[in-house]
Order: sequence, then structure tokens, then C-alpha cells
Amino acid sequence: MFIFRTFSSAATPLTRAAGAPGAPRLLGTLLLLLVLGAAPRSYAQGRFMTKEGRVSFFSTSIIEDIEAINNATASIIDLTSNQFAFVVPIKEFTFKRTLMQEHFNENYMESDKYPRATFTGRFVDANLAQLATPGSHTVRAEGDLTLHGVTRRVAVPATLELKSGQLQAFATFNVAPADYNIEVPLLVRENIAKIVRIRVVLIADPVVPNAGRAAN
Repeated sequence: MFIFRTFSSAATPLTRAAGAPGAPRLLGTLLLLLVLGAAPRSYAQGRFMTKEGRVSFFSTSIIEDIEAINNATASIIDLTSNQFAFVVPIKEFTFKRTLMQEHFNENYMESDKYPRATFTGRFVDANLAQLATPGSHTVRAEGDLTLHGVTRRVAVPATLELKSGQLQAFATFNVAPADYNIEVPLLVRENIAKIVRIRVVLIADPVVPNAGRAAN
């Protein structure tokens, strides 16, 4: 089960509005870099990227708690425009039990049909000048979260910090599977929490323009 709403201040659903104009283009850039195998290199105009971000989720149930970790989350963050794009490959979530992982992919997420989740949008109240000051800074990430073929407009609280030339990003929030048409079998429906807590930890390196071309 994979859910997005928001912890503390849950991933708050927003009314449908025009998204960040460059966000789809940023997502396309990220997907292209992933295909080309481009690696992040030196600093360039406030743009940061990682292909090894961590997304984990946790849900309680009467039978046993459900937890999984994904260390293959890709993201690109452009602090000059405050835009971001995240790609989460669903099959990269690992569980303690193989059977649980199979149920997650086949019965809940249908990961062959919906192989990835994406989140694109922009940070509110974030800029390079602000992040240049010491310490972490609380921002709000607003954008389109696509999961299980369903796209919803959400707002997620996040923390950003520039440290040793890298951008560190953290977020904790909740998601409800029902919001994304993720069906829980009737047999176990009463034993599983209706909300899942999501944690995101990213340490992104600065990237240079045309890094993909240089890699080839």
C-alpha cells in the first residue's frame, strides 16, 4: 500500500490549478538523463540531481506492520526556478518478506501497468539566497503527484539545506491508497491502516548543463 497525504501537515490535496509551467519539461529532462545514464558533476546554476534518493513507507496493521524502502528514487531540483521532479520506480521497494513484496507489486500497485510514481511542481518560499544561510529551511512543495495512474494536486511540507555543496531534502507525509484507486482486498481491509506514512530523504549533487551529452 502506498499513500500520499501529509504527516504533521499532511500532503494536503489542492484544488486543480495550473501547475508550474516548466515542471513537465523538468520531468522529461530527468527521464532523459536516467535513460542516458548521465551522472551529476559540477555545480551549475542551482540545479541538483540524484538517482539514489530514499523513499520509505510505513503502515500499521493488526497482523503486522508494513514497511518498505526504495533507494532508487531519482530527482532533479532547480532552485533558480524552484521547480522539482521526482521519479519513484515502484518495483524498487524492498520488503522484509518476499511474499509481501509480491502482493504489493501485483495486487496493490499493479507495477507492471504503472511502473513509476512521479511528483512534479515547485517549492514555495525557497530560493538560493535563502538556502545560502546556515541551517535547514522549511518550504512547501506543491505539484502533481501521480500514483497508480491517478494524478492529484497536493502540497507537502519539506526541509531543504545546502551542505558541503550538496542539496539535502527531507519530507514526511501521509497518503491514502483510496485517493489513488489502490484497492485493498475485502478479506484484509479491516486489518490494514487507511493511511500510509511516507518519508523522503534526498542528498542531491549539483549538475552541469549537457551532462548527458558529455557522458556520451
